[in-house]
Amino acid sequence: MPTPTKGPRLGGGPAHERLMLANLAAALFEHKRITTTVTKAKRLKPYAERLVTFAKRGDLASRRRVLGLISDKGVVHELFTDIAGAVANRDGGYTRITKIGNRKGDNAPMAVIELVLEPVSPKQAVVAEATAAAAKAAPAAEEEVVETEAVETEAAETEEAPAAEAEAAEAEAAETEEAPAAEDKK
Repeated sequence: MPTPTKGPRLGGGPAHERLMLANLAAALFEHKRITTTVTKAKRLKPYAERLVTFAKRGDLASRRRVLGLISDKGVVHELFTDIAGAVANRDGGYTRITKIGNRKGDNAPMAVIELVLEPVSPKQAVVAEATAAAAKAAPAAEEEVVETEAVETEAAETEEAPAAEAEAAEAEAAETEEAPAAEDKK
């Protein structure tokens, strides 16, 4: 029996290995995290990430290609709708392997492999939200600017009128003060 080109064998022939990886990937996409041996988790990581990349494309050819590997249509639908949407901004690194110690029965090293569905980084998530909010508010802001300019023009006109009246009143008051002073001098 020939050995696989990369990595250790997972017990059995190449066909058994392909089926085992497909079943592990289906379980991973269904439950979002699974516990398995470290060796299986390391072999599953590139396989699952490749399937997620196909799901991010989202076209019919990609869906058919994934359906050729994973036979459960419900899992494939979840992969293409939920998981692909959650990792749309992420450029790779869709899975995370965490070692959890050895199994009690046969002392095999165990690991948890899970999908990374949170945003790339909190800062980038905030920046993306701010950009989206700014783009959404841009048309409204332009309308507000036009309205504000109109209000400012009206306010300037109304401020000029009281200012002109106040200047006129001050001028009259100054004339009345000067007039009695001029009469006193005569």
